[in-house]
Amino acid sequence: MADPERFDLVVIGGGPGGYVASIRAAQLGMKTACVESRSTLGGTCLNVGCIPSKALLHSSERFATTRDHAEEHGIRIGEVKLDLDRMMGRKREVVDGLTKGIAQLFAKNGVESVPGRGRITGPGLVEVTTEAGAVRSLACDRIVVATGSESAPLAGVEVDEKRIVSSTGALSLETVPEHLVVIGAGVIGLELGSVWRRLGARVTVVEYLDRILPGMDADLARQGQRLLGRQGLEFLLSAAVRGAETRPDGVDLRVEPAAGGEAEALSADVVLVAVGRRPYTEGLGLDELGVTRDDRGFVQVDERFETSVPGIFAIGDCIPGPMLAHKAEEDGVVCAEILAGQSGHVDYDKVPAVVYTAPEIAGVGHTEDTLREAGIEYKAGKVPFLANSRGRAIGETDGFAKVLADARTDRLLGVHVIGPMAGDLLQEAVVALEFGASAEDLARTVHSHPALGETVKEAALAALGRPIHV
Repeated sequence: MADPERFDLVVIGGGPGGYVASIRAAQLGMKTACVESRSTLGGTCLNVGCIPSKALLHSSERFATTRDHAEEHGIRIGEVKLDLDRMMGRKREVVDGLTKGIAQLFAKNGVESVPGRGRITGPGLVEVTTEAGAVRSLACDRIVVATGSESAPLAGVEVDEKRIVSSTGALSLETVPEHLVVIGAGVIGLELGSVWRRLGARVTVVEYLDRILPGMDADLARQGQRLLGRQGLEFLLSAAVRGAETRPDGVDLRVEPAAGGEAEALSADVVLVAVGRRPYTEGLGLDELGVTRDDRGFVQVDERFETSVPGIFAIGDCIPGPMLAHKAEEDGVVCAEILAGQSGHVDYDKVPAVVYTAPEIAGVGHTEDTLREAGIEYKAGKVPFLANSRGRAIGETDGFAKVLADARTDRLLGVHVIGPMAGDLLQEAVVALEFGASAEDLARTVHSHPALGETVKEAALAALGRPIHV
């Protein structure tokens, strides 16, 4: 075998964490190679996750809005028909354009893209095997593992991507199912359940817990369930799926109360398993090298993203922290800068989370539950979009904004929004939290009028006990 090619850095994984780390490292002067097993860059997020799901969410929302609400705006269209093939085609076009864009960014920044499956065979050595079986050896000073995550399995429910699907299969259904059962009321389950409900499916969401969106503010979750229920999603909470039997034309599920009790049958045309994600580190050779992982499979790293084996680093979904694409990107930037001798830090307590349903649901920082658990005294301000002039003008008045601040110092502790463009509205709160702002700071910031963001300002005023418009 020929001598291995030499690099300063080899990144294994071309998803949001890996490709961003590769580009930043190259910008900082490192000769960088990025190994990716898929034929296209972008990882799960771009290929079969965040981006295609948002494309379908947007298209399906436009379809439903045109069908159900056009006449409210004085627009008469007639019968609205679904062209699912074209909708799926648009989704593919979006994904294709963005994956090609990453390849262009690699070329621009001098990152070498290495197709194939990577395995760390020793300190500073990566062996890459292509689909055709060819092997390429890379030598480097340091290695970054950025292999992301995969859908978590559910005992007794075997995914075949036909009748029982993961998020990947749910993004590519060829027809609208008559009845879709979603197992899991987290972000993925609610987003994809919303897509297919808008397109005409009956959707039942089965959740083991007694609430949807665990980890998000309970107030938002309650309002979200109410609004999604009004859109036609059915919820079966405190319920456990114990088994599934596939038929040629559907699936029969065995569902029991989570606390125990008599099982009931639930039938569907298609079942989506969306019970979370787990780190993907299969075939990397980590165990053989002695890289420490926790009992959930997450790679353990220090504040510099270095693993228990010197010279091997890890970022993104395969390490502890929020399993979100934007968190992985920040990991990638900071890790590359640390490797270049700079300093950096990602505060996982200030990473925003967004659910792209309609309305959107978003939050950053503490929730009321986490503040109570920590024994922190706080004050809350909550204002509905019904009081917002822009919301009234565009006919988007569902939801509210909530600001949480320290009862003594007024420092912002958390901001939560359910309503139109909630994910974008939340960003000013993320900046405010990063800079240690107070509710008073947010309340005294001039906001455009009429604008949806005024609801966040008004919620800050409400936390101070002096709202103007409610």
